[in-house]
Amino acid sequence: MVVTRFAPSPTGYLHIGGLRTALFSYLWARKNNGKFFLRIEDTDLARNSKEAADAILEAFKWVGLSHDGEIIYQSQRFDLYKKYVAKLLDEEKAYYCYMSKEELDALRENQIANKQKPMYDNRWRDSKETPPAGVSPVVRIKTPLEGKVLIPDGVKGNVEFSWSEIDDFIIARGDGTPTYNFVVAIDDALMGVNYVIRGDDHLSNTPKQIAVYNALGFSVPNFFHVPMIHNEEGKKLSKRDGAMDVMEYQRNGYIPQALLNFLVRLGWSNKDQEIFSFGEMLELFDPNNINKSASAYNAKKLDWLNSHYIKNTKNDELAKLLNDFSVEIHGHDKKEMLLDNAKERVNTLKELADAINFIIVPPLSYNEKDVSTVNEETLSILNDFVSFIEDKQELHLPSDFQEAVNDFLREKNIKMPLLGKPIRIALFGSGTGPNVADVLAILGAKETKNRVENFINYIKNKKEQTI
Repeated sequence: MVVTRFAPSPTGYLHIGGLRTALFSYLWARKNNGKFFLRIEDTDLARNSKEAADAILEAFKWVGLSHDGEIIYQSQRFDLYKKYVAKLLDEEKAYYCYMSKEELDALRENQIANKQKPMYDNRWRDSKETPPAGVSPVVRIKTPLEGKVLIPDGVKGNVEFSWSEIDDFIIARGDGTPTYNFVVAIDDALMGVNYVIRGDDHLSNTPKQIAVYNALGFSVPNFFHVPMIHNEEGKKLSKRDGAMDVMEYQRNGYIPQALLNFLVRLGWSNKDQEIFSFGEMLELFDPNNINKSASAYNAKKLDWLNSHYIKNTKNDELAKLLNDFSVEIHGHDKKEMLLDNAKERVNTLKELADAINFIIVPPLSYNEKDVSTVNEETLSILNDFVSFIEDKQELHLPSDFQEAVNDFLREKNIKMPLLGKPIRIALFGSGTGPNVADVLAILGAKETKNRVENFINYIKNKKEQTI
């Protein structure tokens, strides 16, 4: 059985690089009818944040990645880890190190001065000296002193490390708390994780974790180290480029399916296909096909995908998604028409809410530059037009209003710009906006007349104030 996991640390928000790793792990487990576990790596008690842990769970819920079993919190397993520390001490595969911080600092300074790699020098590995007083010892694991460790990596191929480059690293601090590489290996083994898919910034941790697997007699899992996500200039992704809280994408109006589709294509592909349903992701994803090079974050691609998903989402579902944004649409009698019109012109739900409000909320002010183009002739045309459509009871659809507009223009022997710009100013407060006939069908003749009259009154009051 394929068993994968996602194991974030609750020291900050879940960013999209973490979500991509979770997605890859989730897809591989689900594709193979396996298990996908969630583990919160909260052993750093000083830096842990309950808010961060809650935000990770919120992000999982939002994008719909379900995990198997209970969430495992490492902070609740310290007694378990202590048993394994004791086991390695009893088997002389680990030892107490009484080296003080001052001694360690001096050793590193000397090694750096001699252009050597800073490493622990194994001075307490086989020491028979009497432990010094007043020093709380750490526990170090004995790593092999020679030879190489081979890591068959599903993305990078065979990766070798020399054991001479891996020192006897600490597995338990002086206060007894366990260290990252130690507990990760134990938990993965006890949870039955046999596929570890994670960022390649963890590659240097892998030989240390293999040392723990070997010392405790655990099986070594299959590793897949995924290259990082870079910005479009090939540099480390910053918050400005998109490396922000996953829930910030929700607040900015992105749809979960669009974000997951975007992330699955960052480092993995299926020929030239860009749009994937969730079912297609499950069917086609294989970690062995993850790209070896870093992927580039493309904000325009995300917007394009999100726009596609908005256009292809049923209006009832779109209306529900808009609940998180400041727009009142559920009781609107032209809800379907509103959504059909607005969703063709936006990239995000936030933009969709703005586009809807642009139509249904009467303008509170008018663009003065546009207003300056209005004269007595255009005001007369506006008056005549609202009277023209008010007399027609059969106007319902955009096509009905478009035909009425055409009839009016023919009757007055004028071109559309003489009507189009001033009526947009009256309806929206600006000379630009959606198709006039579409908006007239949404607002209806009565609301159109009200807005035109308000605009004409505004112009009259403006003139009176200047006299």
